[in-house]
Amino acid sequence: MDVRELVGQARQGRPRAVARLISLVENAVENAENAAKAANAARPADSAGPAGSTGPAGSAGGDPAAPAAASRALREAMAALATGAARAHPARVIGLTGSPGVGKSTSTGMLIRAFRKRGSTVGVLAVDPSSPFTGGALLGDRVRMQDHATDPGVFIRSMSSRGHLGGLAWATPQALRVLEAAGCDVILVETVGVGQAEVEIARLADTTVVILAPGMGDGVQAAKAGILEVADVLVVNKADRDGVQATVRELRNMTGLVETPWRPPIVTTVASKGEGADDLMAELDKHQAYLEESGEARRRRLARARDEIEAIALAQLRSRFAVLHGDRLDALAERLLGAQTDPYAAADDLIAALR
Repeated sequence: MDVRELVGQARQGRPRAVARLISLVENAVENAENAAKAANAARPADSAGPAGSTGPAGSAGGDPAAPAAASRALREAMAALATGAARAHPARVIGLTGSPGVGKSTSTGMLIRAFRKRGSTVGVLAVDPSSPFTGGALLGDRVRMQDHATDPGVFIRSMSSRGHLGGLAWATPQALRVLEAAGCDVILVETVGVGQAEVEIARLADTTVVILAPGMGDGVQAAKAGILEVADVLVVNKADRDGVQATVRELRNMTGLVETPWRPPIVTTVASKGEGADDLMAELDKHQAYLEESGEARRRRLARARDEIEAIALAQLRSRFAVLHGDRLDALAERLLGAQTDPYAAADDLIAALR
């Protein structure tokens, strides 16, 4: 099927077309790498470049045109999705993040039900971690959302992080664009179980919901994890367990130290029973109103677009830079070891070759 025809069907909200477009986005980098490796393997041995010069797309020993050819469909799809009349009301993007086991998927399911009661169409991107050994992923978040599998107003897509750090997948911003073009009113993005550095969701979402559970750590751990910096709404899930009030008290003490125009509210929920859903929805609506009234919504969306452009540009630069991973870099390394240059001068030499 023609890419533009696929985009047209996705704009009509056809689930199969939406799924195929997201697959196209997800596989773009992997396809480019495989194309480069295949082209490299097909080249004669005497023209394959320096020994050991295999690598990712665009690396020395590969065909520089192969990655471009593999990503042509992606470029065409993104051009069709990004151009044209902008939506009068952009989709609300709500990110849900937190440590493993706090109930992110169950909370996502609870929010799906709440938004569907309002008549909103909902898209879900659930990012699962991939194995560092096999590259595979269980993609098990959908198991906890089976109640919505047959709802035509809900589109759920699990994505593998594919080794990308930050709690998201590399393709998440582009997949977000696909769901928005498909007419989703609300897009819920569930990150992998995060630790103390994976806060990329805050740069992608309009509202970031940080989920905690009693007994998962004290207020110092919350501060270390950057929660106070990224959270727009704090949720203490599994509130039927012991220690919930202590967790709320610690969070309230920590948020009291932050002087910002928006102070994250703290909501207690029992997502498995649907308890606290109304309170959470009310706080999400308050934050959305704050974003619109303060102009912060446009600032965040502008920052999101800027980050997307920058990420793609840097990926292309890395691909071009990989071509230099041959004799030039080895020679500069030898000069550095021989005290004939310094690392900054060597880096300048590499950068000059890109111009």
